[in-house]
Amino acid sequence: MLKNAVTLVTGGASGLGKATVERLVQQGSRVILCDLQSSKGQEVAKTLGEDKVLFAPVNVTSESDVQSALDLAKQKFGKLDNVVNCAGIGVAFKTYNFNKKAAHSLEDFAKVININTIGTFNVIRLAVGLIGENQPNERGERGVVINTASVAAYEGQMGQAAYSASKGAIVGMTLPIARDLASQAIRVVTIAPGLFRTPLFSALPDKVVKFLEKSVPFPSRLGDPAEFAHLVQCIIENPMLNGETIRLDGALRMQP
Repeated sequence: MLKNAVTLVTGGASGLGKATVERLVQQGSRVILCDLQSSKGQEVAKTLGEDKVLFAPVNVTSESDVQSALDLAKQKFGKLDNVVNCAGIGVAFKTYNFNKKAAHSLEDFAKVININTIGTFNVIRLAVGLIGENQPNERGERGVVINTASVAAYEGQMGQAAYSASKGAIVGMTLPIARDLASQAIRVVTIAPGLFRTPLFSALPDKVVKFLEKSVPFPSRLGDPAEFAHLVQCIIENPMLNGETIRLDGALRMQP
C-alpha cells in the first residue's frame, strides 16, 4: 500500500509532519511536502532525496497554493493516493483576562480556526478530486485522508478555547466527510495526539517537560513523532479504519 504510493503531507517540514514524510519515504512512497515558504521544507526534501520528496510552498488556507501542490503531484508523480494534514498552530489566551480587563483577541481566535480547521478542509476538498481519479486498487480503494486533531478536542485546558474549538471541528467533520467520500472508496481518519516531542516542547525548560511527562499514565513520557508516523502507516494499510478519530496519548486525560 505504501510502496510507490504518492502522499501529500502538510506541515511536513517539522514535527509530526516531518516524521511522517520520513516514514513514508522509508516505506517506498513518494511525497509532496507542503509547508510555508519560510520553512525548512526545501532542506528536508533535499536531505531525503528530491526524486522521492518534492517541496511545495503552501499556505493551507490558500486555494491556489494547494492547487499548485496538487498540480505538482500529478505532473511529477502522475497521481495522488493519500493526504496527511499536519499543518496547524495554537495560541494560549483565556477568554477574558480579568486582571488586565482584556478579552481574548477575536483576530487570534479566527486565525487559529482559519488555519487549523478551514485549512484542513481546504486541503481535503481539493485533494480528493485528484485522488478520485485513481483506479481502485486490489482492495477496491482509491486513497486515504488522514487529519490531525488533538486530545484538546476533548479536554481543552485553560487558555485553549481557540485551539480546542479548531481541533474539535476536525473531529466533528471526520465522519461526515468519510460518508461523503465513501462512494468513491476514499477513507477519512483523524489522529488525536496527546503530548508529543515537537519543536513546541523543545523550547520548554526540562522541569516543565518532566512535569508534563509524569501526567501521561503509560508510557510516562512525551510521544515520539515517529510513533505518530507509524500510526499514519497503520491507517493507510488497514482498510477497515474509516470515519474514526484515534487518540494517540498513552491514556492521557488532560486536567484543567
